[in-house]
Amino acid sequence: MRTAKISRSTAETKISVEINLDGTGVYDNQTGVGFFDHMLDQLSRHSLIDFTIRAEGDYHIDDHHTVEDTGIALGQALAQALGDKKGIRRYGECHLPMDDAQVRCALDLSARPYLVWNVEIPTQKIGAFDTELVREFFTGFATHGGITLHIDQLHGFNSHHIVEAAFKAVARALRVAVETDPRKADAIPSTKGAL
Repeated sequence: MRTAKISRSTAETKISVEINLDGTGVYDNQTGVGFFDHMLDQLSRHSLIDFTIRAEGDYHIDDHHTVEDTGIALGQALAQALGDKKGIRRYGECHLPMDDAQVRCALDLSARPYLVWNVEIPTQKIGAFDTELVREFFTGFATHGGITLHIDQLHGFNSHHIVEAAFKAVARALRVAVETDPRKADAIPSTKGAL
């Protein structure tokens, strides 16, 4: 089983993450940040990766550390669950429409972290959630997951739709990338022989 458990504890947050790459998209996410939980649920459901995430943070300051550290821990869990990456497809992409919004994601599980973020969220808040934290989450996730991650907004004017389309696009691309390639299930997907 390609699974991982990560615990991350700092003076600002306490995070635990459990994932199963070969799941069915079952999720149980409780970070104390309602909109963020909704987005993590989407990431799990549409990637078919099972998530159990618990977070406690310094909410009296704001949600920044909780969201960022969850991204870090989730990236670490992904990297651990992938192991040597033998047999994976490695690359994934998706154009995800959601009403007025369309977001494109292309990613490479390369072990070379890089985030390209071409997303303009028109409002500073979605409910009580600071929209600038979406980029912070994906930065932590890409950096600690070893992902080259490109997220591009093609259309959209509704902040909720844009952000949800981004999470779902990443999920669908990730679903493809972590799958076993039946034509090369015994090989590292690189001419280098390692990722």
